[in-house]
Amino acid sequence: MKLAVITDEISQDFERALTVLEEYNIRSAELRGLWDTNVVDLSEHQIRQAKRLLDDKGISVCCIASPLFKCDLFQSESKPTGPLHLAKERSVSEQMSLLDHCAELADTFGTKLIRVFSFWRKGDLTQDVKHKIIEVLGNAARRAESLGVVICLENEHACYLGTGAETADVLRSINSPALRAVWDPGNAFCAGETPYPDGYEVIKPYLAHIHVKDVDIVDGKHQFVIMGTGRIDYKGQFEALKRDGYTGYISLETHYRPPSGSAEEGSRACLDYLRRVVTDNQ
Repeated sequence: MKLAVITDEISQDFERALTVLEEYNIRSAELRGLWDTNVVDLSEHQIRQAKRLLDDKGISVCCIASPLFKCDLFQSESKPTGPLHLAKERSVSEQMSLLDHCAELADTFGTKLIRVFSFWRKGDLTQDVKHKIIEVLGNAARRAESLGVVICLENEHACYLGTGAETADVLRSINSPALRAVWDPGNAFCAGETPYPDGYEVIKPYLAHIHVKDVDIVDGKHQFVIMGTGRIDYKGQFEALKRDGYTGYISLETHYRPPSGSAEEGSRACLDYLRRVVTDNQ
């Protein structure tokens, strides 16, 4: 197991985020927002600048945290039902060309992994909805395989597939080596699943990448908290990952903000926990 961080969880100032990674001896970054711009909307100049900073600091990129398929499944235009993290709203018909662009970004930054989603949740996950998701993501998986990349489906409670069980069901149906899972226990908890052991046990055959955040319930609402202080059994989760031989990245996507509102302070508090616990389970 290796640690990484989605850099905009530290700062939109990409150089500052990489400096914090260096301080914690974390040698890999996940790219989502840089300089108040989503990774898929970076200019050529910004891409070159980001690559130079990474190379200068000797930090690799483990995953392109794209907004692919964070769109309406059926309509050409819709209002988002969750965060887009600076990305432009795009229709489902625009997603394949965006996948091509993400593959180019992955090649530039030296990774094979591209994070994707399962469309804004607009009602129940009916059989018709599930079949349409399988159709669209199946086509995307075939395109990804031809491009030499792996698209990694994140369970996301603002999208149709929020739990490990829902995500595994679709991955099993598509059955492609170019479509794997980003396991996010925090999102699974927000979707009503017990992340460990329930969600993990069904998603683990498809694991390619992991995001971590911790969650509590305060006044009946989900609240992001410092890693290790919430409702998720991360001790059990990390022990299971070690037992099962997981060798990929655990990428911090904390969403926690302390009273000061500082993203960097929130990430530092979580990294202090992660560095200790993940090291203990290596």
